[in-house]
Amino acid sequence: MLNLSKIVTRPVIAALALATVSAVAVHAEDAKPAADPKLADSLNANDKTAEQDPALLKRDAAVKVEDGKYMDADGHPTFHVTQDGKMLDWYTYSGYRRYHAECHVCHGPDGMGSTYAPALKDSLKHLSYEEFIGILVGGKQDVNAAEQKVMPAFGDNKNVMCYSDDLYVYLKARAAGAIGRIRPSEHEDKPDAAKKAEKECMGF
Repeated sequence: MLNLSKIVTRPVIAALALATVSAVAVHAEDAKPAADPKLADSLNANDKTAEQDPALLKRDAAVKVEDGKYMDADGHPTFHVTQDGKMLDWYTYSGYRRYHAECHVCHGPDGMGSTYAPALKDSLKHLSYEEFIGILVGGKQDVNAAEQKVMPAFGDNKNVMCYSDDLYVYLKARAAGAIGRIRPSEHEDKPDAAKKAEKECMGF
């Protein structure tokens, strides 16, 4: 028998995710003023596990902050690291926690990959925000003569989808080398906007 809840829920969540992407794109123009010097990242130059990529760090730099969420020049969520790499913005910190709760079993600790699944720290060097959300919602299959890799769809998994931006900015920070293979010790306070969004999405 067909599971009606999954049939109904997955398209609804997918539509909500796409609506969110569209809403972010609409506001992209608002996020394009010259970068505020206060938004510049302050990284740990001694962390050799960070593998800093100057081009990505420049592309992904925050130019705007709204309610504790940092945005890049395209209006997409991004990371903000300060105090020589010791202080993370809330969403990057939350993404670290969520990644290691939901994703690391397949994709390896710190986004490093495994024999089972690719290194997401490398995937996020080229995946756009929209592509990332689309894969989370609908999954992905890579099939060839040698192997078959399947990324399951998480469109109906609130523990993933309610924190999709958090996952994105954490993996984006890893891809750019803004943070290395660290356990974050300090982070900005959880914004009220994040508390409200979490409550509404998770239903508590």
